[in-house]
Amino acid sequence: MKIIIGQGSCGIASGAKKTEEEFRKVLAAENLDVKVDFTGCVGTCYLEPIVDIYDDNGEMTRYVKVQPDKVQAIVDGHVKGGKPVEELAIGADDETFIGKQQRVVLNKCGIINPENIDDYIAVGGYDATRKVVTSMSPDEVIEVIKVSGLRGRGGAGFPTWFKWDAAKNNSADEKFIVCNADEGDPGVLEGDPHSVLEGMTIGGFAMGATEGIIYCHAEYPLAIKRLEIAMEQAREKGFLGKNIFGSGYDFDIRIKAGAGAFVCGEETALIASLEGERGMPRLKPPFPAQKGYWQKPTNINNVETYANVAWIIVNGGEAFAAMGSEKSNGTKVFALAGKIKKAGLAEVPMGLTIREIIDGIGGGIKNDREFKAVQLGGPSGGCVPESLADTPVTYEDIVKTGAIVGSGGMIVMDEDTCMVDMARYFLDFTRKESCGKCNYCRLGTKRMLEILERITEGKGKDGDIQLLEELADKIKNGSLCGLGQTAPNPVLTTLKYFRNEYEDHIYNHKCTARSCKALIKFNITDRCVGCTACARNCPVSAITGEVKKQHTIDQTICIKCGKCEESCRFGAIDRL
Repeated sequence: MKIIIGQGSCGIASGAKKTEEEFRKVLAAENLDVKVDFTGCVGTCYLEPIVDIYDDNGEMTRYVKVQPDKVQAIVDGHVKGGKPVEELAIGADDETFIGKQQRVVLNKCGIINPENIDDYIAVGGYDATRKVVTSMSPDEVIEVIKVSGLRGRGGAGFPTWFKWDAAKNNSADEKFIVCNADEGDPGVLEGDPHSVLEGMTIGGFAMGATEGIIYCHAEYPLAIKRLEIAMEQAREKGFLGKNIFGSGYDFDIRIKAGAGAFVCGEETALIASLEGERGMPRLKPPFPAQKGYWQKPTNINNVETYANVAWIIVNGGEAFAAMGSEKSNGTKVFALAGKIKKAGLAEVPMGLTIREIIDGIGGGIKNDREFKAVQLGGPSGGCVPESLADTPVTYEDIVKTGAIVGSGGMIVMDEDTCMVDMARYFLDFTRKESCGKCNYCRLGTKRMLEILERITEGKGKDGDIQLLEELADKIKNGSLCGLGQTAPNPVLTTLKYFRNEYEDHIYNHKCTARSCKALIKFNITDRCVGCTACARNCPVSAITGEVKKQHTIDQTICIKCGKCEESCRFGAIDRL
């Protein structure tokens, strides 16, 4: 028997370390010889901390939301008693979150100990690397990737084989392969770092590179730690370094911790940062495959792209191409977040509809509210309305909506979300992250933000919508890199699908979703029973009234924090 505790960043944040300590304490007190180990992100982040108990016959029972106070019951009932504690185990409905997925990138996440290379080897790890460097030519590797139809999982969805082939055909004496880990994906790096190392090694072999670099957010300390452990263990095994698998191929990888600038997700800005310069985009051409890091041919893919490679080599390009749609092959990992019941990492075949992902895997909207929209593609993505929820998630179909697949962010919004304020929120982020090189991006996003702030404050005026559209067009067409070119997307898509909300804010001085503080007020109705809960929870003492009598709110004092609404058990607080 062994006990495995999920310890990705999500699990640790939920208290998984304390849960592990409690298991070790209780097992020691009971004098029980049971192995306690950890894994990375299981995927069901909304159920953390997660504990998997494997019986001697290999049968696994998953326990969820296991805080320290539940450990003793699990030890008594399952470890000592031999029977799963059903009331603490995962329910059938929650099991569908993983059960409905098709896992390629995440197939080892939540199963192996990411800091133990032997766990990875035991499930076929480095078989792909061995096969490539000992029995395949660079052209054969590229052909397999070409047949698979693997496209870059970071943004534009550019064919991976083409980038590798372009770098391979460059006759330079030195080449580099780079992993862009600046745009998220900590779940993969924390849960299965070796898959990324394998993918980079195989890609390096195909293009003729001898050095790989992982450019990773310094804000991902756990990912960096596990990558460093994985690389050291791989070197000890001879899977990295000189003469890999006795093939004569030399290849090693190092990590560069970036300072966290969003613009460094753009490949030329990333290269500038690697060279010690400020992360700012450069003109293309030349493309990195021609002149990249130190003017040498350089290939850049993101974490998820590399994490697919070993699976493709082992299972064949045809097997990967059989998943997904005609032009968008394979699977895609999405980070489900926002107003959704089941938040976490979900890997699904490309071509599944937005609705199937949100309802079928994510369990629908929290508190059974109405689904309003979903933000796809991160801060520079677009908001897709519920009316288009049956759109297949492919590169081609999502672009038609005005959004992008991007690195796989999927933020779900319900009827209480103000789409104007949502556009303001995302534009505020991209404005702050602009490197400032382009006038349109540096100044245009600032002016757009000023307009959006004015609208959400109830100070919008006639012509603001037209001005937003004009500025958005100028920024998209006048910016050098993808950050500026996509920054207006949240505004453009919300204007396209939720124009009425902008008009309500400007002309009717009303927030359609009753969310913008400047345009709402709270009112206590005759449903009030005088329990005083609202008055006791008001941080500015704006509510007065006698016990068992209807209370009132002084609108001149109220800061519109919503504490009264949250604390009222009788539904007596209305938003107006």
